[in-house]
Amino acid sequence: LMAGERRRRGGDGPRERPRERLRERDPKLRQQQKTPRGSGWVRTMLVLTAAAAALALGLAVAVAEWNRWSEVSRLVTPHPAPPAVTPGSTGPLASPTYFWGTYRPHVYFGMKTRSPRSVVTGLMWLQHGGNLRHTSDQSDGVSRYGWLMHDGENFGVQEIRDEGLVLRTEFVKQPGGDHGGDWSWRVTVKTEGKGPAPLVSLFFYVATDGQGTLRPVLENGTRLAAVAGTAEELGDFTLTFLPPTGEDGEGHKYASYNFLAAGVPGLHRLTDLVRQSLRESSVFSPPGRPRRRYFGVSSTGGLPGESPRGQLLLHQVTLEPPAVLEVTLESGSAAGARRGRLAGPALSAALARHVATFEQRFEDTFGLGARGVSLPQRRFAQAALSEMLGGIGFFHGRSLLRSERREEPVPGIESMLFTAVPSRSCFPRGFLWDEGFHLLLLGRWDPALACDILAHWLDLLNADGWIPREQILGDEARARVPPEFVLQHSETANPPTLLLALERLLPDAPLPYLRRLFPRLRAWFEWLNRTQAGPEPFTFRWRGRDTDLERFLNPKTLSSGLDDYPRASHPSAEERHLDLRCWMALGARVLAALAERLGEPLAPYRDMAAALSDNDLLDRLHWAPELGAFADFGNHSTAVTLRWHRAAPVPGRPPPAPQLRREVREAPRPRFVGALGYVSLFPLLLQLLRADSPRLPALLGSMRSEKQLWTPFGLRSLARDSPWYLRRNTEHDPPYWRGSVWVNINFLALRALHGYARAAGPHRERAAQLYQELRHNLVANVFRQYEATGFLWEHYRDSDGTGQGCHPFAGWSALVVLAMAEDY
Repeated sequence: LMAGERRRRGGDGPRERPRERLRERDPKLRQQQKTPRGSGWVRTMLVLTAAAAALALGLAVAVAEWNRWSEVSRLVTPHPAPPAVTPGSTGPLASPTYFWGTYRPHVYFGMKTRSPRSVVTGLMWLQHGGNLRHTSDQSDGVSRYGWLMHDGENFGVQEIRDEGLVLRTEFVKQPGGDHGGDWSWRVTVKTEGKGPAPLVSLFFYVATDGQGTLRPVLENGTRLAAVAGTAEELGDFTLTFLPPTGEDGEGHKYASYNFLAAGVPGLHRLTDLVRQSLRESSVFSPPGRPRRRYFGVSSTGGLPGESPRGQLLLHQVTLEPPAVLEVTLESGSAAGARRGRLAGPALSAALARHVATFEQRFEDTFGLGARGVSLPQRRFAQAALSEMLGGIGFFHGRSLLRSERREEPVPGIESMLFTAVPSRSCFPRGFLWDEGFHLLLLGRWDPALACDILAHWLDLLNADGWIPREQILGDEARARVPPEFVLQHSETANPPTLLLALERLLPDAPLPYLRRLFPRLRAWFEWLNRTQAGPEPFTFRWRGRDTDLERFLNPKTLSSGLDDYPRASHPSAEERHLDLRCWMALGARVLAALAERLGEPLAPYRDMAAALSDNDLLDRLHWAPELGAFADFGNHSTAVTLRWHRAAPVPGRPPPAPQLRREVREAPRPRFVGALGYVSLFPLLLQLLRADSPRLPALLGSMRSEKQLWTPFGLRSLARDSPWYLRRNTEHDPPYWRGSVWVNINFLALRALHGYARAAGPHRERAAQLYQELRHNLVANVFRQYEATGFLWEHYRDSDGTGQGCHPFAGWSALVVLAMAEDY
């Protein structure tokens, strides 16, 4: 204020005017005088520049956010092509034969319909003094179980052996009406060996999952004689529990009865609900015999603190074996066509007819009797096919997905899947690369069934063309999956084995069906071609390898299906994966054939198939002269090992546990990966090599070498002289694809050798000899292990042929049936 007052009075004037005169004479001062007058323009430019930068940054953020949103949106958006499964085709009117089925592969015995939120039925049992049985789990001690006969449509016969108890479960379906017709169960229970008969409870139940109502029909106030129900897909129906009879089906069998009516928080909690309802307060009092206490369910119950979303009605029958129990479901809409209840002698006659029809159809399809195959081996082959058919499930729900651009998982598309499962005990859900192998066998037994399953898989396609490799749909499926495997990653592929199956189905499949499939197959193949591209033209690289380089001896490649098979020691963008290249060659070949059949443009697929089948280009990219084999290429070190490391102790705390960590003693460099095994054989397995290829002798020699891949039980997955042979990948990660014999790859080897043995070329005799020896070894061992254990196994030990891994595993291990029939 004082300075302003002085300026107004002119008090500062004499001190300012001399400086103004100096500015006029001095150019530098004149420039300083001009700057303040232009400072507004400079400030404006700075503001505009800052605003532009902020706008650019904002736009970049907005674009990045848009890209993230768009990718997540596409991740959970169905593909726009018309569905491969036509709407309504799985319903009771369009497909009555397949409407009801044993579509609950995770339980020992149960049925449901091919509809979301289906009414479900099932069986539990309890040998008093033992454990409650319901869901199949290989750790529960049940010694043998599996379908002996199952045609996938009308009937099935299963045998279960559990600690001296033998259960035989049988079912027959009877068409009629508008809601899938009727069906009947028969459960025969007896004991092995001598001694007093144990006390056994069988629990027959029916449950709803969000829709439908059930009403108990009681007899004498204690016995649940029937359930009257209604549901949207079933209309009105009655489930009747007939009184037990003797083993011959005649005469009354004394039993005690309990029933349970409860709310169900979800079908995955059924076992817990029943177990919690059991009380050791019931008494079994046969006339003239000692009284015995047993665990019986209370009449009403539920799980505390959990809101019900459905109903459960359960009928408990407690008795001493032997006995026969029957259950019938009768559809209200089939009443006019029903000749009588399908029970007792009528059920026995129906079962006999279906058994005879099944055996004749099996022989007409596979011709094992005409080939001189022994009766025990034919029974084994029937059981292998039946276990696969009995392992078909129908699932509904959403996968849990994760995009590369987003950390948080998102629920996927609401989906339905009709699929065969690899294993009822370990993997009772859909697996993409397993299914292609399943369909090779199912397509031979029932092409229409195989086509239906294939269409269901293609309807899982999202807007980008991706199919999650593992399908975990619904609470029951999710309850059986370890948490680390629930999440499906959007960059992860799987071998397109569905195209392997389609190649066999293609000649006879109806054109309208193929037209529905084509846009989806094209989108899937283009997704694979785009997202799994390698560093050079016509090379490919599996995405999604494990990135924890310290933990794994060799980072796993789950997307390849071969899990811990050794790849480049240090994952990088420079990898070239041989097996994926061969799968893409197969895919291009099949799509070219499909396009030609449909009159669609085929040049892109034909040209790609030609390039990927070019043996010279294959040599340049994947033949390793120093190894004498085809191989992967990548950033690789041959000097890696696992060693125990102990972290430094912290004062006042317990000493840390030692950890097994990887050590790299030689720096990695770009090179071929010296891991001779299944991957090395892929150009032969998928028959990309010419019959006169100079590389065939080396591959055939490796296959026959006992120091490398040959065993008396089949081809081992990794050469015995490999540094990774039978090596653990982590402390808790035993070898998997590092030496064991796997039936699916051995089947591809038989298929290829069978083809090379019939093709004109210098190696046909060697291929024919190998084919005969390998086929004998594989079939004999799988049959021998089945006879010894009652199961097909996930894989087989290369040293003695013993079954390993999951059992029963009637997924691709059931391909042994096609090998027995020499049907490739």
